[in-house]
Amino acid sequence: MNKPNIEVTVETEYLPHQSNPEKEQYAFAYHITLSNAGHIDVQLISRHWIIINGNGVRREVKGMGVVGEQPLISPGEKYQYSSGAVLETMVGTMQGSYHMQAENGQGFEVEIPVFSLAVPNAVN
Repeated sequence: MNKPNIEVTVETEYLPHQSNPEKEQYAFAYHITLSNAGHIDVQLISRHWIIINGNGVRREVKGMGVVGEQPLISPGEKYQYSSGAVLETMVGTMQGSYHMQAENGQGFEVEIPVFSLAVPNAVN
Protein backbone atom coordinates (compact mmCIF):
# COMPACT_ATOMS: atom_id res chain seq x y z
CA MET A 1 0.00 0.00 0.00
CA ASN A 2 1.12 3.53 -0.67
CA LYS A 3 1.79 5.19 2.66
CA PRO A 4 0.88 8.86 3.16
CA ASN A 5 3.88 11.12 3.70
CA ILE A 6 2.96 14.62 4.90
CA GLU A 7 5.64 17.12 5.91
CA VAL A 8 4.76 20.03 8.20
CA THR A 9 6.78 23.23 8.37
CA VAL A 10 6.00 26.22 10.59
CA GLU A 11 7.06 29.85 10.62
CA THR A 12 6.01 32.19 13.42
CA GLU A 13 5.94 35.92 13.99
CA TYR A 14 5.10 38.24 16.85
CA LEU A 15 2.33 40.74 16.11
CA PRO A 16 3.11 43.85 18.18
CA HIS A 17 0.20 45.89 16.78
CA GLN A 18 -2.30 43.23 17.90
CA SER A 19 -0.67 42.78 21.32
CA ASN A 20 -1.35 44.60 24.56
CA PRO A 21 1.46 43.86 27.05
CA GLU A 22 -0.23 45.96 29.76
CA LYS A 23 -3.13 43.48 29.65
CA GLU A 24 -0.82 40.46 29.26
CA GLN A 25 -1.94 39.79 25.68
CA TYR A 26 0.77 38.77 23.25
CA ALA A 27 -0.42 38.02 19.72
CA PHE A 28 1.41 35.67 17.38
CA ALA A 29 0.85 34.46 13.84
CA TYR A 30 1.90 31.06 12.62
CA HIS A 31 2.22 30.06 8.99
CA ILE A 32 1.88 26.35 8.22
CA THR A 33 2.91 24.53 5.06
CA LEU A 34 1.71 20.96 4.53
CA SER A 35 3.58 19.15 1.76
CA ASN A 36 2.35 15.86 0.33
CA ALA A 37 5.55 13.92 -0.31
CA GLY A 38 3.63 10.67 -0.76
CA HIS A 39 1.92 9.07 -3.74
CA ILE A 40 -1.78 9.37 -2.80
CA ASP A 41 -4.29 12.17 -2.24
CA VAL A 42 -4.93 13.09 1.39
CA GLN A 43 -7.49 15.34 3.03
CA LEU A 44 -7.06 17.28 6.25
CA ILE A 45 -10.11 16.51 8.40
CA SER A 46 -9.42 18.08 11.82
CA ARG A 47 -6.78 19.64 14.06
CA HIS A 48 -5.71 19.30 17.67
CA TRP A 49 -3.48 21.96 19.21
CA ILE A 50 -1.74 22.01 22.57
CA ILE A 51 -0.76 25.56 23.54
CA ILE A 52 1.39 26.13 26.62
CA ASN A 53 2.19 29.63 27.84
CA GLY A 54 5.34 30.69 29.68
CA ASN A 55 3.71 29.94 33.03
CA GLY A 56 3.07 26.33 32.03
CA VAL A 57 -0.69 26.84 31.59
CA ARG A 58 -1.90 24.34 28.99
CA ARG A 59 -4.81 24.92 26.63
CA GLU A 60 -6.13 22.50 24.02
CA VAL A 61 -7.96 23.45 20.85
CA LYS A 62 -9.74 20.90 18.69
CA GLY A 63 -11.77 21.54 15.59
CA MET A 64 -12.71 20.54 12.11
CA GLY A 65 -10.37 21.58 9.32
CA VAL A 66 -8.13 24.65 9.38
CA VAL A 67 -9.22 28.24 8.70
CA GLY A 68 -12.63 26.90 7.68
CA GLU A 69 -11.25 24.47 5.10
CA GLN A 70 -10.66 20.75 4.80
CA PRO A 71 -8.12 20.82 1.98
CA LEU A 72 -7.40 17.93 -0.36
CA ILE A 73 -3.66 17.74 -1.02
CA SER A 74 -2.48 15.75 -4.03
CA PRO A 75 0.97 14.18 -4.34
CA GLY A 76 3.64 16.82 -4.90
CA GLU A 77 1.30 19.63 -3.82
CA LYS A 78 1.51 21.98 -0.85
CA TYR A 79 -1.21 23.61 1.20
CA GLN A 80 -0.41 26.78 3.14
CA TYR A 81 -2.44 28.69 5.69
CA SER A 82 -1.92 31.23 8.44
CA SER A 83 -3.60 31.52 11.80
CA GLY A 84 -2.83 32.98 15.18
CA ALA A 85 -2.77 32.61 18.92
CA VAL A 86 -2.81 35.04 21.83
CA LEU A 87 -0.77 34.16 24.91
CA GLU A 88 -0.77 35.71 28.38
CA THR A 89 3.04 35.52 28.47
CA MET A 90 5.88 36.72 26.23
CA VAL A 91 6.85 33.15 25.35
CA GLY A 92 5.09 29.84 24.86
CA THR A 93 4.90 26.77 22.69
CA MET A 94 2.45 25.07 20.38
CA GLN A 95 2.31 21.52 19.09
CA GLY A 96 -0.35 19.08 18.05
CA SER A 97 -1.61 16.95 15.23
CA TYR A 98 -3.79 16.87 12.16
CA HIS A 99 -6.21 14.03 11.56
CA MET A 100 -6.08 13.24 7.87
CA GLN A 101 -7.72 10.75 5.55
CA ALA A 102 -6.07 9.01 2.63
CA GLU A 103 -7.91 8.54 -0.67
CA ASN A 104 -8.56 4.90 0.32
CA GLY A 105 -10.54 6.10 3.35
CA GLN A 106 -7.89 5.23 5.92
CA GLY A 107 -7.45 7.83 8.65
CA PHE A 108 -4.05 8.75 10.06
CA GLU A 109 -2.43 11.35 12.30
CA VAL A 110 0.24 13.83 11.26
CA GLU A 111 2.29 15.24 14.12
CA ILE A 112 2.86 18.99 14.30
CA PRO A 113 6.28 19.31 15.97
CA VAL A 114 6.59 21.67 18.91
CA PHE A 115 7.43 25.25 17.98
CA SER A 116 8.05 28.38 20.02
CA LEU A 117 6.09 31.59 20.15
CA ALA A 118 8.25 34.37 21.57
CA VAL A 119 8.40 38.12 21.61
CA PRO A 120 11.72 39.11 19.95
CA ASN A 121 14.53 39.42 22.51
CA ALA A 122 12.33 37.85 25.23
CA VAL A 123 14.41 34.67 25.18
CA ASN A 124 18.18 34.65 25.58
